[in-house]
Amino acid sequence: MWKYEKQLQYPVRIRQTNPKLAKLIITQYGGPHGEIGASLRYLSQRYTMPYPELKAILTDIGTEELAHLEMVSAIVYQLTKNLSVQEIRDSGFDTYFVDHTAAIYPVAASGAPFSAETFAVTGDPIADLSEDLGAEQKARLSYDNILRFCDDPDVIDPIRFLREREVVHYQRFGEGLRILTDKLDEKNFYAYNPSFDRLKKRERP
Repeated sequence: MWKYEKQLQYPVRIRQTNPKLAKLIITQYGGPHGEIGASLRYLSQRYTMPYPELKAILTDIGTEELAHLEMVSAIVYQLTKNLSVQEIRDSGFDTYFVDHTAAIYPVAASGAPFSAETFAVTGDPIADLSEDLGAEQKARLSYDNILRFCDDPDVIDPIRFLREREVVHYQRFGEGLRILTDKLDEKNFYAYNPSFDRLKKRERP
């Protein structure tokens, strides 16, 4: 499925540690709008997507989210590398450190661990693509909020890149939903679905 190149999608070179900021950024690893959930959502939805061009969009974006997972991990790792006990204590990173030391663990900024309950896979193409559009906007919002707390250009640069990719993904899912709508309109899907609707005159009470 993949041709894997052993380099990040976008370079991460952070020179100054900042565990307090790392506790915020880790939400995009395992938080409710993070990259684990995004990759699992799209790579799971692809199997029941009925049209190959839409399946391709889900596969492309789902695998790119795995690359974003690597980037977020690299950012958090570099922000917490070789910390002293005093730095850990002063930054409030001790509550994370006591359970995980400086390992990368999928949690939200609040400390809540990753849960698959943060995303949906329905098998209905309209419902799934609509969820995907919302998911990309929530991810973009999370990166917006992270940037509000960043003053290190080494961190701001890759976070901005990740934010921009969420906007691109939103646009691609929008294209996908338009493709889907056109295909379903050809089948008169919205006007009449005989499995559920009672729209024929002879069926009306």
